Amino acid sequence: MIYRLKRLFTVRFILTLMLLTSIAYAGYSAYYKVEYWGFSFAPKSKTNVWTVEANIQYEADGNPVKISLATPESSDEFKVLDEDIVAAGYKSSKKNGRLILTSEGREGLQNVYYRILLFDNESAKGKVKAPAPQAPEKPVYSEQTEAIVEELLTLAQKQPGDLPQQLIRLFNQVPPEPTVVAFLPMKKTPKDTAETIERILAYKGIPSRLARGIKLAEDKKAFAPDLMLEAYIGKRWKLYNLTTGQIGLPADFIIFQRGGNSLLDLEGGSDSTVKFSVLKSVTSSFSLAGKRAKLADDGKSFESSIYNLPVDEQNTIKWLMIFPLAILIIAFVRNVIGLQTMGTFTPMLLAMALVKTGLVPGLICFAIIIAIGLAIRALFSKLNLLLVPRISAVVICVILIIQAMTVYGYNLNTNITASAASFPIIIMAWVIERASITWEEEGPFNAGRQVIFSLIAAILTYFIICNETIRYIMFAFNELNLVILFLVMLLGTYTGYRLTELKRFRPLVK
Repeated sequence: MIYRLKRLFTVRFILTLMLLTSIAYAGYSAYYKVEYWGFSFAPKSKTNVWTVEANIQYEADGNPVKISLATPESSDEFKVLDEDIVAAGYKSSKKNGRLILTSEGREGLQNVYYRILLFDNESAKGKVKAPAPQAPEKPVYSEQTEAIVEELLTLAQKQPGDLPQQLIRLFNQVPPEPTVVAFLPMKKTPKDTAETIERILAYKGIPSRLARGIKLAEDKKAFAPDLMLEAYIGKRWKLYNLTTGQIGLPADFIIFQRGGNSLLDLEGGSDSTVKFSVLKSVTSSFSLAGKRAKLADDGKSFESSIYNLPVDEQNTIKWLMIFPLAILIIAFVRNVIGLQTMGTFTPMLLAMALVKTGLVPGLICFAIIIAIGLAIRALFSKLNLLLVPRISAVVICVILIIQAMTVYGYNLNTNITASAASFPIIIMAWVIERASITWEEEGPFNAGRQVIFSLIAAILTYFIICNETIRYIMFAFNELNLVILFLVMLLGTYTGYRLTELKRFRPLVK
């Protein structure tokens, strides 16, 4: 039994379980970041951000002032990212979704500004969520008025749609019905129409309420809020356009106030107005993710993540996060394909140098440095120097070669050789030393092959780390590095044929 368990729980089996676990964890983490933090798989993904400014203007009469303004709350359609108040000398507070501003006695014309930053949640359009209301109080009409209401209800049935739609369309009919003219003022306002429909719906036992909001349009300035009607029909709230009767929350529409409370209440002044201005901006979804994360979980997870670091540190980590993928590529190239590179990290460091120099200039500089370095190393071998002094001498020679190439490139105004300074000196010296030893022990063919294979691996790594999308994904969803870790460890258990050995061992298969 114990023997069977030992055979079952092999290193490869355990690593496979760890790999599957890491994949599940990375998948869940990616889902959480996309769904709650607003991350995107596209590095250049953009999100609409709206700045809404409410300008409250009134004439102060010298008495203490109290301003109450309805403010929007986060919903399925829009999330409130930030709020700001420009009101010198006012004390501010929030109560029941309303902004309360108080001040000592003031006189003359007053201007107060309330700004709110909203992000557009495009995945949830047209939804109005609210709990089921209580049955409305039935209005008391006189016999004559009740007869008119019943006649209006009969006329409304000729219109298409549900009852709120029927009433809206009846009241906006051109020419108007005589009964409508008799029931409503001649110069009716949208508020008159909405309040009348609200009372008639209450008469029929249907809960309804007024809703005020604004249409988010780019560079829209100094406009009044729109008035709409909400009615509880079919066990859910429906939002109605008071002109057309159209159902649903319009696109890019944010509700500021619902119910019987007014949009703006004022004590200690008169002639109050509130005008709105809207400014649209487009920002990177990733840069917005921090604010969204704070909304999702109070910022606890985000504050302890790498995304809360300063920008300079984040840029450094972006390059570190791509290294595991480069290591996986090199490990696959060596252990599965069978390309003999000069170490594991040499191709990766060469790839980093190619990123700075550019692919073609970097390859030219590499070839020149290696060629001159091998010639100098051949001269040193005849001196029978010890290992450490010999490598030290090669390092010094590489420095001198890079210096000469940089100066030469600058004087000729060419970027090909001027970029030689970007190559890691120690690695170049080590490559020269390793290639020289291989040349002496295994011949020039094997030495050249290792150098070429290292360059191939470096070029493959170069294209990986230069890809903006891959670099972004490895940084944004850095849990993938756990998957790469166990993939690399599983590669370490691979004992089969390498692709380059298939031709060599083909006679044994036959």
